[in-house]
Amino acid sequence: MHSLLSRLVLIASSWIVYQAAVSPFAAAESSPNVILIFIDDLGWKDLGCYGNDFVETPNIDALASSGVRFTNFYAAGAVCSPTRCAVQSGQNQARIGITAHIPGHWRPFERVITPQTTMALPLETVTIAESLKTAGYATGYVGKWHLGTAAQFQPQYQGYDLSAVINGPHLPGRYRVQKPSELKPPGKSQYRTDYEADVCIDFIESNLDRPYFLMLSPFAVHIPLGAMSEKVEKYRGKAKRRGVDLPNPIYAAMIEHCDDMVGRIVDAVDRAGQTENTMIVFTSDNGGLYKRYDYRESADDLVSRQTPLKGEKGSLHEGGIRVPLIVKYPPMAKAGSTCEEPTISYDFYPTFVELAKASLPENQTIDGLSLLPLLANPQGKLDRDALHWHYPHYHHGRPASAIRERDWKLIEYIDGSNDVELYHLVQDIGETTDLSEEKAGRVADLKRKLSQWRTTTLARMPLPNPHYDKTRAGEWWSRKTGAPIDSSARRRFPPTEKDL
Repeated sequence: MHSLLSRLVLIASSWIVYQAAVSPFAAAESSPNVILIFIDDLGWKDLGCYGNDFVETPNIDALASSGVRFTNFYAAGAVCSPTRCAVQSGQNQARIGITAHIPGHWRPFERVITPQTTMALPLETVTIAESLKTAGYATGYVGKWHLGTAAQFQPQYQGYDLSAVINGPHLPGRYRVQKPSELKPPGKSQYRTDYEADVCIDFIESNLDRPYFLMLSPFAVHIPLGAMSEKVEKYRGKAKRRGVDLPNPIYAAMIEHCDDMVGRIVDAVDRAGQTENTMIVFTSDNGGLYKRYDYRESADDLVSRQTPLKGEKGSLHEGGIRVPLIVKYPPMAKAGSTCEEPTISYDFYPTFVELAKASLPENQTIDGLSLLPLLANPQGKLDRDALHWHYPHYHHGRPASAIRERDWKLIEYIDGSNDVELYHLVQDIGETTDLSEEKAGRVADLKRKLSQWRTTTLARMPLPNPHYDKTRAGEWWSRKTGAPIDSSARRRFPPTEKDL
């Protein structure tokens, strides 16, 4: 049990850095604080306030009850790094070329060669933190970064005063604190989300005299699955009593750990007397995971379903990109309200800039639109024609692009097949009925618009593969090692008898 506990408790870190604030703060005392809680791989249907009656999320549900819950909010990417890029830049990630998780993988014998993703967020990109610093904000980043592994690409070089980055899964920790006097190490038996909450609370309490922007990005609920044993046993018992096979009890426990973390952050804001002057945003970086992309051994390897949504993380169907979004901001967001307007991750940048009365960068395209009008009027509409996605990689699906124009969504596969799918999402949220054959005119119109958008953004496209080999087309290869992926060697969850 000791070995199991050491595998499931915190802290899996390969890097923790703290850089002290170096710029003066000149914003007015009334400038609102912003806290962005950015969960990893949390699906649209994994919370109580989104209809999940198995996992217990009282703190997140309370956040929804005191703010606006968005039902048509989308991650900008189907996997983590692209969406993280979109949040930091305010752009669709296709403009930068971070279209896969860093460093990605590929299938070298498929019909097409997929493009290599950009390996780090370029330093010349003006991040949301850098924009808010011009308005006098203290800025903090805690958790998973995944926008470049080299030291020079870490958050402290992208506008963050506090950079507490932990890159890695839930394994016992190698961590390094550059300034231990300013960032305490974790407790020996402390679960990761508890430690991340500790760091965030310390940042909040250290900036009571100035406005701040804090982004909390826990590794949870990403695989490998790991949680404190008492929560796991609770959900195992609950699953047995109810005859539930998914979500995985360990995954359910991880979600509850995140809920505890949210509760602690909200309590810290309340204790500081900052409730009325703090916007708290809760979301996820991509859709929920059903199974590992490269293998499936048994039902024990499954994580969660997104029913009625189709697909999962790594696909451009709704299950891969539609995610929760909750915004609490008492001066503007009507408590308990719901917004159905389609919105997306790169909308955060202009939202936070407008709230802070800061300025958008002059020489950087911003694709997002401010969400503040929707907080004031959740039944309102944004002045936007369409949302776009570009995922030219194999993962849980085939290389594809997609466009959502109001009620209609087109997925175009760019793997040499010329396949398309068309759905009317309002009538068919589960994407069960492909209308592409009977709506040929609408397909042609949306394909044209999608192609124009790819041209405008200089989106990288797959190329025909001269080495195509049908017999080897399904092989997964690592971009990092240039070798095939050994799926069996990477199996990490749930714990086996030898882990006990």
